Amino acid sequence: MKIAVLKISGKALNDVLNEESWIATIKMLQKTYDGVVIVHGAGRTISEWSSALGLEVKFHQGQRVTTANVMEVVTAVQAGVLNAKIVSRLITGEINAVGLTGIDRNSFVAENINADLGYVGVPKQVNSINWITELLNNKVVPVFSSVCRDSKGNLMNVNADYFTEVLATSLQADSVFFVSDVKGVKLNGSFQPLIDQAKIRQGIDEGEITDGMIPKLNSCIELLNKGINKIWIGANNPEEIFNENECKNGSGTWVVQSA
Repeated sequence: MKIAVLKISGKALNDVLNEESWIATIKMLQKTYDGVVIVHGAGRTISEWSSALGLEVKFHQGQRVTTANVMEVVTAVQAGVLNAKIVSRLITGEINAVGLTGIDRNSFVAENINADLGYVGVPKQVNSINWITELLNNKVVPVFSSVCRDSKGNLMNVNADYFTEVLATSLQADSVFFVSDVKGVKLNGSFQPLIDQAKIRQGIDEGEITDGMIPKLNSCIELLNKGINKIWIGANNPEEIFNENECKNGSGTWVVQSA
């Protein structure tokens, strides 16, 4: 089964929710692939809500420091309001969709990665994801918030890029597209049409790749290591990347194996 995973950052959600061209793009994906899965973030809105509630907004290496109170905001915003808005937008555009989290059907569990980050975890698959494949066979687009649980049932904030990596690997996806407000990966002052693992690691070590781009590109390296070789990072809605006949052309950055 040929599957595309489309990860939409919180910074790009406004365009997806308001620009009609996105409906056409997702429909084109459905024609190109046997199944389409969406994963979305919520970073900007979570920060706005947290600030409005008097909660500290703090990050460490691209990961949100998540107290118990912040975790409630993460869940309300990402798994609640924004997930519902995306599903509503797709259904209104005549795309059959269902809203989900990393908790549903007990397929994923998140393990805490750093006590200083609080309720932040890295997900792993623990049970079958055949039910997701069944949705895809029925031409349903699963829309995942990356909110997960730990083994004790605590809600966990999972970076949407990391969740995308695990989900795409579990589904043996053919392609993964990371859509954000960033035009691509920038090194030496310019956006790169192609980047490999060696350049990614060098960019992180030298401080050119920072903040949320770190977990995103670390996820890309893991995807490459697990056999997913069609990975793109970019902004807006460049439709040419969704045509599988296009290769290493157009806007954004393709992440490729080192030579």
